[in-house]
Amino acid sequence: MPSTTVNSESVADSLYERFQQAHGAQPRIFRAPGRVNLIGEHTDYNDGFVMPAAIGFYTWIAVGPRADRILHVHSEQFAETTEFSLDALSGATRKHWSDYVRGVAALLQAAGHPLSGANLLIDGQVPLGAGLSSSASLEVSTALALLAISKSQVPPLELVKLCQRAEHQYAGTRCGIMDQFVVTFGHSGHALLLDCRSLDFKSLPIPENVRLVICNSMVKHELAAGEYNHRRADCETGVKILQRELPGIRALRDVTLGNLEEHRKKLSDVVCRRCRHVISENRRVLDAAEALQSGDLNRFGQLMYESHRSLRGDYEVSCRELDLLVELASASEGVYGARMTGGGFGGCTINLVRDDAVEGFRRRVAEAYAKETGITPDVYICSAAEGAGEWQASSA
Repeated sequence: MPSTTVNSESVADSLYERFQQAHGAQPRIFRAPGRVNLIGEHTDYNDGFVMPAAIGFYTWIAVGPRADRILHVHSEQFAETTEFSLDALSGATRKHWSDYVRGVAALLQAAGHPLSGANLLIDGQVPLGAGLSSSASLEVSTALALLAISKSQVPPLELVKLCQRAEHQYAGTRCGIMDQFVVTFGHSGHALLLDCRSLDFKSLPIPENVRLVICNSMVKHELAAGEYNHRRADCETGVKILQRELPGIRALRDVTLGNLEEHRKKLSDVVCRRCRHVISENRRVLDAAEALQSGDLNRFGQLMYESHRSLRGDYEVSCRELDLLVELASASEGVYGARMTGGGFGGCTINLVRDDAVEGFRRRVAEAYAKETGITPDVYICSAAEGAGEWQASSA
């Protein structure tokens, strides 16, 4: 089963050689990681708190200059090549991987950062469709590569915001800022506590004796996209109603559980439960940060389980497969906590597992899940990884 024990040096050297063979020139190499969210789900678009970590699946890009105004882009993952003129990047979403590259280039130029023509060779290793942010990984690595070859620089936070806007405008996904942020600012061995309103953040060390184990349910239920929009609408409805009684609030981030209880009769049952999840989840993220700083992994794990119960019951974004994976994890030795991660209705769970119990956990959960569902899950064994940057290949 998959893990993140890929040798980065060999990946970079292989990409370097393939670029030389294709273009007869020596490239520079950049990479950006995927990410997993440890706790803090559906809080980002409510001005709340999240706790993601970068993980050691990377999108790698080898890049070299061209004499013209063309971006020549080849994806190893999709075995496809495409070209764009830097003078004609506008256009509707094409529902194609290249939208992310085109969008990043277009918004960099629109923001006053002129780009040069370039050859790009992309080797994407972030699993697709698993909710591990392959799109943000591609966006950020593309931005770094294009800026470097164009001898231009952008402050990291501006780069994060540009990449987020590229996904909104060119890929048609109204994502929050968490993914691009942790892909850029992630730090090896650390989770990141991010305030999605102020964008203040703090790196929190993850003990060396635990691993982040991601279990991919291998399912994605069709209602996911529509239900995600419904959840956002429920939260917005709750805020509008509560603002009549609490005029100082801007988002659910500003509401306490006491406020909600006091005014709950003014809300429908569904809207009240949606609000309760977000408000309680924000509190859990802050409590989890304290637990991690004090090394209390048992408390951190209990907060993960509480998060999952809230996502299942109040926010109603879990599903049978995710619930089963969490149930199997909770019965496994060496597991501190488990929860669904991502938008829901399929995708992955994140599990905090003691290092010496990882192999047994992977085997038992995979076997039991396959027996129950007929589906063999992918299990990714990870540690918190370094954020995006340039890689100095040994052959350079």
